[in-house]
Amino acid sequence: MSFMKTVIVLGSTGSIGKNTLNVISKIDGFKVVGLCSNTDIKTLVEQVYKYSPKCISVFDENANKEIRRILNKKVKVFPPGVYGIVEMIKYLKSDIVMNALSGSIGLLPLIASIESSKRVCVANKEPVVIAGEIIKRIATALKTEIIPVDSEPSAIFQALGSNSIQNISRIILTASGGPFYNYKDDLSKVSIKDAIKHPNWKMGKKISVDSATLMNKGLEAIEIKNLFNIDISKIEILIHPQSIVHSAVEYLDGSIIANLSVPDMRIPIQYSLTYPRRASSSVKKLSLADIKKLEFYKPDFKKFRSISIAYYCAKKGGLFPTILNSSNEKAVELFLCGRIKFTDIIRVVENVVEIWDRSRTNVKLSIENIIEYDEWARNKASEIANRLIKERI
Repeated sequence: MSFMKTVIVLGSTGSIGKNTLNVISKIDGFKVVGLCSNTDIKTLVEQVYKYSPKCISVFDENANKEIRRILNKKVKVFPPGVYGIVEMIKYLKSDIVMNALSGSIGLLPLIASIESSKRVCVANKEPVVIAGEIIKRIATALKTEIIPVDSEPSAIFQALGSNSIQNISRIILTASGGPFYNYKDDLSKVSIKDAIKHPNWKMGKKISVDSATLMNKGLEAIEIKNLFNIDISKIEILIHPQSIVHSAVEYLDGSIIANLSVPDMRIPIQYSLTYPRRASSSVKKLSLADIKKLEFYKPDFKKFRSISIAYYCAKKGGLFPTILNSSNEKAVELFLCGRIKFTDIIRVVENVVEIWDRSRTNVKLSIENIIEYDEWARNKASEIANRLIKERI
């Protein structure tokens, strides 16, 4: 490459963020100018000394104060909170932003990234789930590239290439099935430790729980619907335990183009940075001769109701995906705190969506309403969870 592309990594101390920095350290042409974390200042300080960014953003207020003391003006530190992240993005105006934040907190940073950068690599699916229509409209108007990073949306992006959506028969979205797909015992008794132990991928706690409930796949289906402007009815989820086929596109003539590789996030991360070119990678190559079998199954919709709920919200549109995502984020948080059982997660989400369905379904989709009703859904999820807790006492 003839010049260095500047990169901001949001969520730099998480799994995707660390892998992004690992990729950048091994390929030429990229310079890290901004880093962002929540509370892991130990890792962030190490990253500052290794990559020498111009600026950093630390979301947590106490961690922000501590890192200012530790670094002592070595690097510009933006104020805590989401607006500090937004301010850093606008200040740096980088070529590329890797949005690897967790949850809907990434919405305003994603919009700021689209407005201030040439390319946004999206590993933070929740903003696309809740505001995909708005995000695509802004990106199209500003001619900002949005490149998906998660292995499945990236696989679909690559399988589509320059082909028209009109030529597609269906999207085949694969899912590992998580740790409990073949689980025969009582799911209400599973521990937090078991729920975050993914069989194929090393991920953060929240996304690991979403994978265990299969809500992650429901959210991905909505993300793909919004990213590629395809009807949700054309997206089919299949359980694929080996995680080798990351997803596929079936065309009208019956041909299927799939994306295969070892399950390693550095591959789609690197492609999102170097697109449309491909660079050599240190990641282990897939040996087709060593693969004994590739299995595909239809999901068990009775055992994992999350997919049906997600598809329902996708079809309803408007703020339904916001209510789905926000109630799920709160329910997962309560599970990870030990307040509710694993099986309560989906019970809480179902109840919140049902309440929304009976009341405020005509609320207009806007950023202001997304932010307002995100809080409503979280509060409602807490109320329902507290009721479940009281019923057991």
